[in-house]
Amino acid sequence: MISVNDALSALFELVAPLSTEEVPLREAAGRILARDVAARRDQPPFDASSMDGYALRAADAVLGAELTVIGEAAAGGAFCGTVAPGEAVRIFTGAPLPAGADHIEIQENVTRAGDRITVTAPEPIGANIRPRGKDFAVGETIAAPRALSAADVALLAAMNAPLVNVTRRPQIALISTGDELVMPGEAPRDDQIIASNALGLDALLRQAGALPRMLPIARDTTDSLASAFRFARGADLIVTIGGASVGEHDLVRDAAGAAGMEQSFYKVAMRPGKPLMAGRLGTTPVIGLPGIPVSALVCGQIFLLPMVRVMQGLPAAPAPRQTAILTHDLPTGGPREHYARGKLQGGKITVFDRQDSSLLRLMAEANALAVIPPHAPARAAGSAVDVVRLDTNSEHP
Repeated sequence: MISVNDALSALFELVAPLSTEEVPLREAAGRILARDVAARRDQPPFDASSMDGYALRAADAVLGAELTVIGEAAAGGAFCGTVAPGEAVRIFTGAPLPAGADHIEIQENVTRAGDRITVTAPEPIGANIRPRGKDFAVGETIAAPRALSAADVALLAAMNAPLVNVTRRPQIALISTGDELVMPGEAPRDDQIIASNALGLDALLRQAGALPRMLPIARDTTDSLASAFRFARGADLIVTIGGASVGEHDLVRDAAGAAGMEQSFYKVAMRPGKPLMAGRLGTTPVIGLPGIPVSALVCGQIFLLPMVRVMQGLPAAPAPRQTAILTHDLPTGGPREHYARGKLQGGKITVFDRQDSSLLRLMAEANALAVIPPHAPARAAGSAVDVVRLDTNSEHP
């Protein structure tokens, strides 16, 4: 067995950033920016009013000054003349500052009668003006790689970038294995179970921006498994689920080897998820996840998602960790690194009493994994522990 860190290092060696493609900005959210984007214009593109009021010369912004209103400026409707001494232009939020003006008095600070205004409470010189390029200037960039958020898309739009270069979505073949499996909605025999792992991993991968492809369930025969590997051709990554242990019906390792896979490693010193394997089938990386439901999903978080991020062009890195405070005592750790399900709230974590890797309901209730190192000493309530947040809709602090 190898450590989790060594397994991650080996997995990162199997994958590389994929090719890139250009997409319209409306399709860029959630994608990984692959090429820097430079602003094509300043933002704001002109000195703009940040308030409704009157544009005038700073020299006229004195208490009691009387000015003549010579026009109006609105957003999308600039005033084309020049403001001279003793003059003002009615201006609205977002409008360009007229030529000659270098100050804006808000409408509450003046009184108006016809086309004449009187300054009643002058503000500091230059107030209420957003200067050209205050947000960003032509040539400033958004640097790649970067996972594009909704705010990023708005920023790119303001930069006048209608198209962006992003990493291609990884296409991932999911192969569930086992005679005991049927798909949801089918009528299982008394000795069969529902193939939940593939659906959970499919959702996890879609949330991460990948394009998973669920293949037909491979049965516990060499012919069926061989067919599954043939069907998986063309994928950027092949993920098998189950059948990688040492039982007489666990044939995935042999089938992968017969298909030509060069094994990178087999078995990781972790709980849950010990029977993990990886290798390369031709140029395609392969990772074999355990078939026990919680083991498969935990390994998906700890190993599969970091691989996908590398394929998307992001730096190789383990699942992010943070520190949380235990709400209760924690016993001595076992011989393998343990990723224990728990509930994280307000910076504190409660680790569930039951950690059996078949208990999928508890996995659904968890929003974090407490990372307990091998042979870790017992810890009292109030002690710190590393945690990995899960990709979940469960409540976070």
